[in-house]
Amino acid sequence: MSEAQLAAHEERMQKSLDSLKHDFTAIRTGKATPALLDPVTVDAYGSPMPLSQVASISAPQPRLLVIQPWDKGLVQSILKAVQKSDLGLNPSDDGQLIRVPIPALTEQRRQEFVKKAKKLGEEAKVSVRNIRRDANEDVKKREKDGELTEDESRRLQTEVQKLTDRYVGEIDDLLSKKEKEILEV
Repeated sequence: MSEAQLAAHEERMQKSLDSLKHDFTAIRTGKATPALLDPVTVDAYGSPMPLSQVASISAPQPRLLVIQPWDKGLVQSILKAVQKSDLGLNPSDDGQLIRVPIPALTEQRRQEFVKKAKKLGEEAKVSVRNIRRDANEDVKKREKDGELTEDESRRLQTEVQKLTDRYVGEIDDLLSKKEKEILEV
């Protein structure tokens, strides 16, 4: 495994970390953020579309999101989509704008979000470990084929393990920060 191949495996680990960061933006904390509505899809023009593609979303106050549809005919579809999402939000409209008050989280709901965050964190760790397995299999195959010496093989496996440990540590850090954010009242 060359440095380029090692870098490719590291890039895959980074993508797992980036994916986790993105997934964490959809987990609700006490504050209103437009990213909270990222998972919501709206039935528009005969097909499901991300909410961000049919409306602008803003957070004018810490506990309020405002959705302004670009097409006023989509107001009811957007209302239904936000209500159906598992975010526990209750939007209201005035025919033009949709206001989504962000209620304070109950302790039970906070614990549910912490569980969800931990599950996502564990999935990211599994992804990183799978990448480690792929990299180590690649190294062992190249050693067996005579492309690498036993010492080079061990050195590369050690490098892969260091990368894995670093990314698992970063995932743990992200998870603990998100957990504190969720539990903060």
